[in-house]
Amino acid sequence: MQSASRIVSSEAEELILVDADDNEIGFCSKAECHDDGGVLHRAFSVFLFNPSGELLLQQRADGKRLWPGYWSNTCCSHPRRGESMETATERRLDDELNVAADLEFVYKFSYQADFGDLGAEHELCHVFLGRIDALPAANASEVKALDFVSREALDAAFETNPAVYTPWFKLEWQALNDIHADRLAPYLAGRA
Repeated sequence: MQSASRIVSSEAEELILVDADDNEIGFCSKAECHDDGGVLHRAFSVFLFNPSGELLLQQRADGKRLWPGYWSNTCCSHPRRGESMETATERRLDDELNVAADLEFVYKFSYQADFGDLGAEHELCHVFLGRIDALPAANASEVKALDFVSREALDAAFETNPAVYTPWFKLEWQALNDIHADRLAPYLAGRA
């Protein structure tokens, strides 16, 4: 098993800049991509479900520049310069959770969200679904806490306390439920 708190990313790593159609147009450091209002770059979000149909959430580490301590979907990050989406998702699942999973691509969308004076996300995000059998071992430098939640509990939490969740997670969960419900349903049904 890998170190429980190894450093796996830096503000200097080069991310992939894209246009509105997800065509690669250049590269920029992670720091610069998130400065001011952000620069549109390629990203991904992974949603992993257990055999009971519960979604694995992560609470972002307190050391994160943007949305530290907020709850989010299972894993979210960026492919680096020269890296395919498949390689990037595999790398980050291992980096953050010490786990591997088969993923299904569902959709992609663009969003922009400001985090006060500290910067912003401006991403063209690819959204994936997958399964996991048990609670993984989180990398403490990336993840503060993990929790499996049912759809009902998550929907209720979004209603009563939406401010503790990342903006992209709320947008993605709504789209998965409203637009891609047929793709989401088998994961919610679980295998139990």
